[in-house]
Amino acid sequence: MDIQKFVKPNIRSLRAYHAEEIPCKVKLDANESPYSAISNQRSAISLEKNLQTLNRYPDPQATSLRKLMAKEFRVKPQNVLHGNGSDELIYYLITTFGGPVLYPVPTFSRYGIISQALDEKKIEIPLDKDFDIDIEKTMTSIKKYRPKLIFLSSPNNPTGNCFTSDKILKIIKTTSFSKQGRGDSRISSLVVVDEAYQSFSNEKSFMPLLDKYRNLIILNTLSKIGLAGLRLGFLIANEEIINEVNKVRLPFNVNSISQAVAIEALKNKKKLRSYITSIISERKRLFREMEKIDGITPYPSDANFILFRAADAVGVYKRLLEKGVLIRNMTRVIENCLRVTVGTPGENTVFLKTLKQVL
Repeated sequence: MDIQKFVKPNIRSLRAYHAEEIPCKVKLDANESPYSAISNQRSAISLEKNLQTLNRYPDPQATSLRKLMAKEFRVKPQNVLHGNGSDELIYYLITTFGGPVLYPVPTFSRYGIISQALDEKKIEIPLDKDFDIDIEKTMTSIKKYRPKLIFLSSPNNPTGNCFTSDKILKIIKTTSFSKQGRGDSRISSLVVVDEAYQSFSNEKSFMPLLDKYRNLIILNTLSKIGLAGLRLGFLIANEEIINEVNKVRLPFNVNSISQAVAIEALKNKKKLRSYITSIISERKRLFREMEKIDGITPYPSDANFILFRAADAVGVYKRLLEKGVLIRNMTRVIENCLRVTVGTPGENTVFLKTLKQVL
């Protein structure tokens, strides 16, 4: 039997996302926090308590967690939808509203992968030379293709920079629709601002604009601040959008352990802020030291990682790995570029020392 005959054409040409687990001494490849947000005794007691109730399904509405996140985001619980990571919520958005789906490139790969998996048209607009939105090409494409969804990751992965706020705002304004829900003379699109790395940036969140622009959707996640293993993402938008997306959400999509552990971790804001402060401080140190190294060019970052260019990027990646330091090879996405996650002070020092050796 030729299984390919049964596979849909859009899936046949799709390449699976490859997340290989490579054993190494220093792991700086996945934009994870080097600190676990869950470690105290109270959290352990809460976890033990929930282990006794695994014979029951989790709260399908994640009521307590959504209330806590709503308070954090300064919105109402009905403006928040929970997901098994942001990936699932991106899937739900495209499933609910369809395409075309527009986004700049390079950016978070899941926008394109999920669009193709759902057989929706992808519109990819190359970033300009400064890794910023090419607003002229973007506006031309919006008018030509009339996308249902526009994804903007800011700070952007893998470039690390925030897009110019005025450019994002122009896209939101141009594609907004009236309060009555009727599109005016402008084009109507939903604009998803993915703020997965916003915690590490000095730029303001677009969250306060949710009331003003009904076509604005915010994505956020707990993965970057020390809870990547829980797989928890959040979609924040007006209630009408939440209600529609909730129709396609799988029941019990966030398990009871993830809900309980996240609640305990989020109660300790002081510890979370200290970890974020440490990562930002180390990012600045890492960047300063990398600027001094001949043979590489680091790019400024608002995220928890740094993109850098090297003449022999693949060779540098392999030689670092041989010495037990794992970073991300981005050469397929950006020529001669690599990406390093900000680790602990000790891990960052090892990376810098090893990088100088292999160069």
